Amino acid sequence: MAAGTAIVVAHGFTGSVDRPAVRRAARVLSRSAAVVTFSFRGHGRSGGLSTVGDREVLDLAAAVAWARSLGYRRVVTAGFSMGGSVVLRHAALYGAAYGARYEPAYGAANAGGARERAAAAVDADTPERRPTVGARRRCGERRWPHADTPEPWLAADARDCRTDAVAAVSAPARWYYRGTAPMRRLHWVVTRPVGRLVGRYGLRTRIHPRDWDPVPLSPVAAVPLIAPTPLLIVHGDRDPYFPLDHPRMLAAAGPSELWLEPGMGHAENAAGDALLGRLGDWLVRA
Repeated sequence: MAAGTAIVVAHGFTGSVDRPAVRRAARVLSRSAAVVTFSFRGHGRSGGLSTVGDREVLDLAAAVAWARSLGYRRVVTAGFSMGGSVVLRHAALYGAAYGARYEPAYGAANAGGARERAAAAVDADTPERRPTVGARRRCGERRWPHADTPEPWLAADARDCRTDAVAAVSAPARWYYRGTAPMRRLHWVVTRPVGRLVGRYGLRTRIHPRDWDPVPLSPVAAVPLIAPTPLLIVHGDRDPYFPLDHPRMLAAAGPSELWLEPGMGHAENAAGDALLGRLGDWLVRA
């Protein structure tokens, strides 16, 4: 039976467990704790289509539940860029401040195609790192019983899917940001048919052609719902995608610790070994 802490790593858009930067991050984090890696839907060798951070929260929840099924006492999450937005929403929607207020829904509350709407598409690329079907069901097949819940397809009885601490690295604060050239290029890849072809064949990322409906809870709106779960926001002062108003907005939205890293660029590719070591130590101690 496993013990101690497991860190679940959520990679960025166009990343996967096969990317050297993700492998390096996992290797450095493994000096502090056990590490679980996986590829989000539509990325690398995983099936499905990317929803660019929306339904990916189910993939992360299934990976967290799978880590708990191995016997780890604590399971924490570390997300980069898109993965950073996913770990924030995951911590809010499965956490004590928000999700715990809702009870399991059965009967009529489970009708209307909930299975099809909420099927998690985790494929962790190696058999020993693949979350079980049971984990996916616990984390994503039942609807919340309250119609005003912003994410109605999440599982209501998903305590195994919660995180004990969360770190978001290079995460956006708000959706649809186009204020930098890299983000304008990313929006072209996501929203244009030719861009999605570039994503599929050039970036190994299969992108869903439909717009979000409904628009998911934004990262900055998720932050106030995360407490009392410990939250760390990490951002580089040379991030070419999201300027410093993003991490500052996130940190101001709720209880959190903010690290602004001098000279750091964006996400896994820019996170040095020293920073990753500090990140792993923080997640274990939090």
